[in-house]
Amino acid sequence: MHYVSVKSILSKNNGMNLYRGCSHDCIYCDSRSDVYNMNHSFNDIEVKKNSLELLKKALKNKKERVMIGLGSMTDPYIPLEEKLNYTREAMKLAYIYSHGFTCITKSDLILRDMDLIKKINEKSKFVVQMTLTCIDDDISKKIEPNVCPTTRRIEVLRKFQENNIPIVVWMTPILPYITDTYENIDGLLDACIDLEVKGIICFGMGMTLRDGNREYYYKRLDEHFPGLKSRYIKEFANSYGIVSPNNKNLMRIFNKKTRNAGIMNNPKEIFEYLHEFPKANKSVQTKLF
Repeated sequence: MHYVSVKSILSKNNGMNLYRGCSHDCIYCDSRSDVYNMNHSFNDIEVKKNSLELLKKALKNKKERVMIGLGSMTDPYIPLEEKLNYTREAMKLAYIYSHGFTCITKSDLILRDMDLIKKINEKSKFVVQMTLTCIDDDISKKIEPNVCPTTRRIEVLRKFQENNIPIVVWMTPILPYITDTYENIDGLLDACIDLEVKGIICFGMGMTLRDGNREYYYKRLDEHFPGLKSRYIKEFANSYGIVSPNNKNLMRIFNKKTRNAGIMNNPKEIFEYLHEFPKANKSVQTKLF
């Protein structure tokens, strides 16, 4: 871990990352890609030490209430968060200044902040976004080794469902010849339907690979799925977009089951929902505890 000072924290779309780098060690992580010009080890977490100060100023000065987004590049609930509390403090600021909040995670540490998440959702809007890629915990532990397995994430989402917190699931990436099976996709969809999620983000059955994360991914394939790297090289070469040979059939299943369940399945529509601040704000006194 190391600290840096930054000049700004919110993007033009009100997204942010309080940390840079990650210790979940997911084998497919695109954030490892060279294009992001990270000048330190990916597991050496960069903490933006003045981010909360910058966020407070930005939220206080906003003329309109917005949805604040967290976690596009780094999971906001990496283990360091348990000690540093940057994510929780950012949520507090959103609550104090009456903004909405949404974050993407794979971690059950998010349950720590259930009290604050409920308060934000009562006052405006909070959307929990959780990544689910593999229904089989044994495989999940291989491809996402340092974070809780899928069955635990589903338990976590159940608690949010019981507290009427909206849920969006990221069903991506889907790894060719590993998780691109009917059993996996059907199992994930059944779990999402049971949880009554608001939407499922899926960009097709496949993944992305580019310089930086490709080399790391292949190294981990050699460790856990011997022989698969050569198959990838033969079929996909240096392609950025890696599409599963089962894409057509699996997307047909995805579209049919989500449509029948009334779950949003169009990424554009879901992103619009995530960015939309409720027009009729609920009247709740700003008192944290």
